[in-house]
Amino acid sequence: MNPKEPSRRRFLKNGAALAGLAVGASATKASAADAPEERVDLLHKVGERSHFVDAIRRGSANNPERRLPDEPRNFGISTPLQDSDGTVTPASLHYIVSHGYEPPDINPQEHRLIIHGMVERPLSLSMDDLRRLPSVSRFHFIECHGNSTTGGLGGAARISPDATVQDTHGFTSCSQWTGVPLPLLLKEAGVKKGATWIIAEGADEYKHSKSIPIDKALDDALVAYAQNGEPVRPEQGYPLRLVIPGWQGINNVKWLRRIDLVDEPYMGMMEISRYPRLGLDGKSRWFEFEMGPKSVITRPSGGQRLPVPGFYEITGLAWSGGGAIRRVEVSTDGGATWKDAELQGPVASKAHTRFTIPWNWSGEETTIQSRCTDDKGTVQPTIAEVAKHWGVDLDYFRKITLIVSDLNAIQPWKINRDGSVKNAIF
Repeated sequence: MNPKEPSRRRFLKNGAALAGLAVGASATKASAADAPEERVDLLHKVGERSHFVDAIRRGSANNPERRLPDEPRNFGISTPLQDSDGTVTPASLHYIVSHGYEPPDINPQEHRLIIHGMVERPLSLSMDDLRRLPSVSRFHFIECHGNSTTGGLGGAARISPDATVQDTHGFTSCSQWTGVPLPLLLKEAGVKKGATWIIAEGADEYKHSKSIPIDKALDDALVAYAQNGEPVRPEQGYPLRLVIPGWQGINNVKWLRRIDLVDEPYMGMMEISRYPRLGLDGKSRWFEFEMGPKSVITRPSGGQRLPVPGFYEITGLAWSGGGAIRRVEVSTDGGATWKDAELQGPVASKAHTRFTIPWNWSGEETTIQSRCTDDKGTVQPTIAEVAKHWGVDLDYFRKITLIVSDLNAIQPWKINRDGSVKNAIF
């Protein structure tokens, strides 16, 4: 099959396979006249989705035994990727990891962004000041470093045959972020010689801070005040969020209030107790940043069911911290053969990319999976390849209960003869 052949032509070639599909289900219409006048007025002002749409975020709590004394429960709220279309995640469904703290109630008229430290001209910027400056809008994903791990955020659900794509990969989302490029602000402040790191700090209750190399800050970092055409939601950092494209989610500091330029990392609580990765040699890596190339089929995926044999469109998402996705391949026979999928536009750097490929399911048991290649030529590995690279066997990943940082292994889904779809990572 030619991957560049137009989708419509390929669809028509598979038209005969559609003969078994049933249509004609009717839906009951809800009358606006039945709604209270106040609610109708509110719908006209801000709107809401149909009550027939039931895609929701789901939450899970980290292992309470890993918490420090008096530390709040660390909740993660995942995105329903199985219900997604296109590449942009609605703000209402964007995943949340806020380390157990609720969003602070910040008055934007009183909020200031302070840029100080090793600079020539310290800045104190109001929201009005920031909105007067040149802005950009860019599509970028944000992803927790524990997303798609075999333990940690999702617990046992991550390795269960019944795990859904929301369980396995739901801690990534993609938005159009609008704001002021951080390089512009740092240029205005004047970076002093010797400044090699920035310390970004939020206005949340425990003042989350993150050390970021200044080279990245001067590259593509963004101080965002809008998300998908509206102000950033409170749970996403209102009124300001730092966006560090392609890097671990922890770097994207929410409720941003301060940027300090320094000559060494701050070594804050998260940097010394939560995010270092202990290697098999007993040594820890203090800083990990870029997310590797990753893809996942979202339909059909775990927990779903194919009603009858015949034509289906396989679709999913691919992304990489190393740049844009250049290729996605799909296998429908357990990795024996691969075919190129079509990449739907726009294909943006460090953003989710939607891929699709037509497929005729024979009704027999099989395994489907995807793998992607990014700008750097890096190919997404299998779980076996990751194990070999680490020098461990697959039992290591089956048994480990801690978060495996930045695991980007291929995610297989098993299609059973009854049409049920199961997690087949092992």
